[in-house]
Amino acid sequence: MLHALKLCLPALFPSWRFFDVIGPSPRLEYVLLGAADEIRDQWEEFRPRPALLPVGTMLLRLFWNPGWNESLFVATCVERLIQDPSEDRGREILNRLRAELERGSADLAVTPFLRFRLIFVSREGADLRTDIAFVSPVERVSGRAAA
Repeated sequence: MLHALKLCLPALFPSWRFFDVIGPSPRLEYVLLGAADEIRDQWEEFRPRPALLPVGTMLLRLFWNPGWNESLFVATCVERLIQDPSEDRGREILNRLRAELERGSADLAVTPFLRFRLIFVSREGADLRTDIAFVSPVERVSGRAAA
């Protein structure tokens, strides 16, 4: 019994030495475009965190939170894309963005094109500094032709 407990303890209480480096995590932002050559500066954060959560929702999320699990997966893809850019990583992020937008309320007939970027936000004194780390090429949101 004691041996089984020793095996479970590292899973229940992980060591901070698990992480090689702790630094800022890149943020994922996207913009919807009406045409492939359109330029916009109104980027939106992908799945922004809510400002306030009711206690009941927090308790439920301790046991069931598939949306947050997917958000963590996307964050991992973003970090890996920054560390080692590859087309596959960019494609996975794009697929997750597409699925989210097709489920959402965006009018994809009016804005059928998508571009995403990865940014780092850091604090310099009282100001926030935004550094753009990656900007994707323009892609069609879905395989369907725009109306």
